[in-house]
Formats: sequence, C-alpha cells, structure tokens
Amino acid sequence: MKKVELSICVGSSCHLKGSKDVVEEVRNEISKRKLQDAIELKAAFCLGQCGHSGVTVKVNDKVLPEITPSKVGELFDNEILPLLK
Repeated sequence: MKKVELSICVGSSCHLKGSKDVVEEVRNEISKRKLQDAIELKAAFCLGQCGHSGVTVKVNDKVLPEITPSKVGELFDNEILPLLK
C-alpha cells in the first residue's frame, strides 16, 4: 500500500490558528477511514504560509494553507485519497 506523508504545522502562527484542533480532526478521519497504515502523520514547524488564515498542512510535497477542522474531510477526499489509489 502506498503511504502518504501528512505534516501539520504546529509553529506559533498555526498554533494560534487552531493546529491542535486540526490535528485532532485529522486523527479522527484517519481512524474513521481506517487509514492508520497508509498515512504517516507528522508535526512541522513553519511551512512558510503564515499570512494565510487557517493552518498549513503538507501532503507529501504539496503545501496546502487555510485548513480548518471543518475542511479536513475535504482534504482527505480531494488530496489524500487520490494518492492512495
């Protein structure tokens, strides 16, 4: 099975924008979709997108700013699941 590296910024700017809640929602999605063996979840410090609202995540090498807990399901549907096919 292919493995996706998912890094979530926990630097000071993203921390203030709710990275803890995004991490929790990502963990919920991983569990709900049974993707524990397919995703390597990591913390990252500053992905260079501090000017955006929301939290920045990196899916493999693709940087995606403006992620909120409510957008995590969409992140999985549009960015992560296609990489696992």
